[in-house]
Parts: sequence; structure tokens; C-alpha cells
Amino acid sequence: MPEKFQYNTNLKKKLLIHELMKIYDTIIVGGGVTGWGAAMYAGRLNLKTLIMYELNGGLITWTDNIENYPGFKQLTGMELAKKLEDHAKEYDVEEHNDFAETVTKDKDDGFTITTRNGEKFRSKTIIIATGTKVRLLGAPGEEEFTNKGVHYCALCDGAFYKDKVVALIGGADSAVKEALTLSNIAKKVYIIARGPKLRAEPINMDRLKAKKNIEVITETNVKEIKGDKFVTHLMLDKEHKGSKKLDLNAIFVAIGHIPLNELGKQLNLDLDNHGHIKVDKYSRTKVDGVYAAGDICDTEFKQAITGVAEGVHAAYQVSIYVNACEVCPK
Repeated sequence: MPEKFQYNTNLKKKLLIHELMKIYDTIIVGGGVTGWGAAMYAGRLNLKTLIMYELNGGLITWTDNIENYPGFKQLTGMELAKKLEDHAKEYDVEEHNDFAETVTKDKDDGFTITTRNGEKFRSKTIIIATGTKVRLLGAPGEEEFTNKGVHYCALCDGAFYKDKVVALIGGADSAVKEALTLSNIAKKVYIIARGPKLRAEPINMDRLKAKKNIEVITETNVKEIKGDKFVTHLMLDKEHKGSKKLDLNAIFVAIGHIPLNELGKQLNLDLDNHGHIKVDKYSRTKVDGVYAAGDICDTEFKQAITGVAEGVHAAYQVSIYVNACEVCPK
């Protein structure tokens, strides 16, 4: 046998492992608009890119009509997500439909993601775009009437209830701000809070008190959401003005979001008090090679357009890192 083929068994095994396990420049975790925006730009920058997701499209697909995304007067959330996906697939972007269960930092400064099905993927960098999940109300009828009178974003869907009667469920500052948005559109806005008082910032409480079309109902829970094709009324767990039935056209649930931050926890990333991943102005986390974008981050303004922009920015920063990196796995 020629000398060049006489190598030891351990080296041979290592070479086979590296040959079988492709090393990506970046793995984007999350199939929402932020993830696909990042994938599109990573593809344009000639990065060897994999986007991994369990459910494609993200929370934007819950929205029937979007009128605040620049460039489109109106489209559905599903249409917007599909447009971004199709654009990304114009480039050499791979996708894998599975849940990213664990992530580990390798000795050579790369990363290995293991899916729920046990498959392993290696990458020089990771962009976490896992976003959040809405905290559901949990009342009967909620699932049945989602997008048929049950919504989770006043800015996205409030415009469809001009001069109608709506309710905002929640008592925190974010709920009050949602109610203020709705008050500029709807004829009447109820705020239904389970606590004895609203927990809003003073300036927002002052704005609320100045509104004539907002009525606050405290220490009350929604028992059931009812309707026919669309929501027509709520059943409350206590009487309001002599009745447990509250007639209206829609409800907006604003009881919080839950950051999908498990990968961030595994990498020991810095999180804010709500569980969002802390990033700097370059989309970097505290771990070299790990970036984050979109609703998972500790940014103030969370919209589809800002999430896409953050995903694009993260991909650009990844390209700088990968092209300059001397210690990344080859």
C-alpha cells in the first residue's frame, strides 16, 4: 500500500466524521420572518447557511391582514412569511424542519446543534431567531375564534374594528398601551384585568384617564368567548353592570409573551428580567459567534419589519465574523 494511505485508525475516524458532518458558516434557528430575513441575506453574502425550524412562518401567520409592513398596502401574515421564504430560497440556503433541542460550544469554537430526532449539525456561528410565543388566555372559545375576533396585536389587527366595540384583556403597561392604540380606532374599548388595578406607567395611566371611550373592568376574568362565525360576546366570571354577558366585536389578548430562550440558557447567554436575550448594537450576544435577532432579543419595539431588519443585520455581522475568524472550524 502506498505510504500516503498508511494513517492510523483514529485519524481515519476523525476524517470520516468531518466529511460526513458538514460545517455551516451559520445556522439560523427559527422559521419566522426574522429567520427567513436572516437566511435571505446570509445567502446573498455567500454564507453556507442552514435555517432550522419546527413550525414554519412564526407568529405573523396568526394575522389575517397586515397593513403596516412597508411596500405592501395589505397582505396576510401567511403571505408575508411565504414571500420572505421564497426570496431566501433564491439563494443557496438549506432548510431543516426539526426542533433544535440542544446546542453545545465545541472545543474549536464552533457549535453543534442536536435536533429532537437526534441529528447533529455543526456551524461556525448561530443566529437565534426563535422569537416568542404568546401567552394564551386559556378560555373556552379562544382557539375557535382566533383571527375571527380573537387577536393578539392591536397595531396589526385593530384597524379592522373601526367604530366597533372591543375588549383588551390584560392589566400590565403593555396592555394599557394596546388599549390606547385601540381607542383611536374603536368606538368603545373595555380593559378587563384580573387584578384590583392596572399596572401601567404613570404617563400611560394619565393618557388612559384622558380617554372617554375606554372603560376599565378590574378583578374580572373571561370565562368564555362566544359567537357564531365571529366573536359576538364574552361571558365574565362576575357581573358587570348587572350582567355577566359583555357584547362586543373582538377581544385583544395582551397578557404577555413567553421568550423561546432555551438555546440561550444552554449557552449561558445574558437574559433580561423577562427572559429575552441581551444583544449589543451588532446583534452579538456575550458568546463569540452567537447572534440573536427579532422578538427573542431585549429590544423595545417588536414588529415584523424590525424583526426582519434585525435578522438581516445579524447575517451581515456573521459574514464579518466568519470572514475575519482565524479560529473557526474549517
